[in-house]
Amino acid sequence: MDYQNTLKYLYESTPMFQQIGGKAYKPGLETTHKLDDHLGHPHQQFRTIHIAGTNGKGSCSHTIAAVLQAAGYKVGLFTSPHLIDFRERIRINGEMIPEDYVVSFVEEHRSFFEPLHPSFFELTTAMAFRYFADQQVDVAVIEVGMGGRLDCTNIITPDLCVITNIGWDHMQYLGNTLTKIAKEKAGIIKEDIPVIVGKVSGAVKRVFTMKAKAMNACIVFAEELKSCTNVRYAPYDTLKESRAELQELLEEEIKLQQIQELPMKMMQFVSLINPTDAIHAIDRIIDKRKDAILIHNSSFMTGLYYELSGLCQTENCLTILAALEILKNRGYEISKKDYHTGFSDVCEMTGLMGRWQKLQSYPDVICDTGHNADGFKCIRQQLNYIHNKLNQELHIVFGMVNDKDISSVLELLPKDATYYFTKASVKRALPEDELMKMASEAGLKGTSYPTVADAVRAAKENCPPKDFIFVGGSNFIVADLLANRDTLNLY
Repeated sequence: MDYQNTLKYLYESTPMFQQIGGKAYKPGLETTHKLDDHLGHPHQQFRTIHIAGTNGKGSCSHTIAAVLQAAGYKVGLFTSPHLIDFRERIRINGEMIPEDYVVSFVEEHRSFFEPLHPSFFELTTAMAFRYFADQQVDVAVIEVGMGGRLDCTNIITPDLCVITNIGWDHMQYLGNTLTKIAKEKAGIIKEDIPVIVGKVSGAVKRVFTMKAKAMNACIVFAEELKSCTNVRYAPYDTLKESRAELQELLEEEIKLQQIQELPMKMMQFVSLINPTDAIHAIDRIIDKRKDAILIHNSSFMTGLYYELSGLCQTENCLTILAALEILKNRGYEISKKDYHTGFSDVCEMTGLMGRWQKLQSYPDVICDTGHNADGFKCIRQQLNYIHNKLNQELHIVFGMVNDKDISSVLELLPKDATYYFTKASVKRALPEDELMKMASEAGLKGTSYPTVADAVRAAKENCPPKDFIFVGGSNFIVADLLANRDTLNLY
């Protein structure tokens, strides 16, 4: 088989959650252990970092991978779902797994795995682990597929576990309360392995505290960094102002260094606030005409600039910083320059797409893969800022899949926007007319379109250059958008 026929075989012969939803969900590790035995336990041949959570797994996984890559490590990265190409799921230093490896893996092991009837995710996880071992990666960042306790990635013994947050998603599989969902995700916590937990509170926080205590695992709640870390959204124009200020600071520093009688303590302080790496980071982001998240703390006095500028990243970056600090304590060698490089260039370095991704200016076209109520709370906040503070009218291309809490998301969407309701090209997609009817009942006004490309085309025709187009609602809406980027002339 060639690559395309191999993919066709995988999609048709192994149940794929991305396409059919719950029918593909296969909790439990029995099949995973059989595949792992057959492949020679490849995950034991490299170090790992395990990342779970309702939202933010992808951003945290890719950013941690980017920083480690900047530090000189050969980094495997396993994430899901993919947006355009299956090979996005399995990367090393940002490069996707080769097509011929996918073909040869299936051909070589098909006779073994077919009688097991693995799910698509079970098989691709096994493929990723074998590929990372074959390529001798130093470390692999492994994103949980769903939940944690029964997820097939949960056979690894990582250097660090990360749980980004707990929210309402996949309740039909993980439980109908936040504490039940938390218990499933806490299942990745291992004996004596440190764990970072992002934004949680109350009974959910107690779930993790108790699980960590039972496993003798050191636990750090990333929110504790808020007291010593300032995080804020920095629009493009603010970045340009910061760039000018840092340039002035650099010039003053150069003058000070030329004073030979300068006391040693003063020289050390001047060295500490050297803004050169921050300037290079800002330049990378400005060159892409992006906004950023700006982070200040005692380690980054001149700022750490994060190119993922969705407001949800204000929480994710605390989780990432806490995770990297633990990794340094565990022997990973990571410099401040590596932070600057990884945070400011994560998309280029790892191939990350769909996180408040800017596709065009005049008008601005932004897409985001947020797909549940917790994710849309941040998106709504950002859209309101754009409308109320920047005085841009909103044009929103929107679609969802049929197994989500659609009503809760619709209630969060801004009423003062023009909507283009559509559906993605997957079986789980909610028909656009049905979505438009539900949206109308929630006070949202717009028109329906049969494809994402049609909806985006209409939005571009109606939106003046000074205003704003948002595309989202599900991973699959964003996937269809990116797959049609050339025909829609989005550059």
